[in-house]
Amino acid sequence: MASEIYSLSATQTNDLPSLSLPESFYKEHPQWINASVKIEVLSDKTLLVKLVPEDEDDEQEEDPKMLKLFLDALMADAIKDPSILVPYTEEMKAEADALLEGVIVEE
Repeated sequence: MASEIYSLSATQTNDLPSLSLPESFYKEHPQWINASVKIEVLSDKTLLVKLVPEDEDDEQEEDPKMLKLFLDALMADAIKDPSILVPYTEEMKAEADALLEGVIVEE
């Protein structure tokens, strides 16, 4: 499936700010008409938006999908500008080992 980008409009109604998707989004994706929206702030300029269909259990998280989206975004950034990559050093490894000391991983 090709990536589709829709522009949202920030509006204010009754002194409450809101974001509105264009009508074309709902025409092309009617399954999202009554969906709940979750927004995760990744940075000052980046939001991750998750639509949850009304018939789906809201508590059921899809962490692997979210992780894949996050990693895909990191990979795209690295490909676009390889100069942002930093080699993993022995000092970084030692710091990570110290942070993980005593942590027990359950399977």
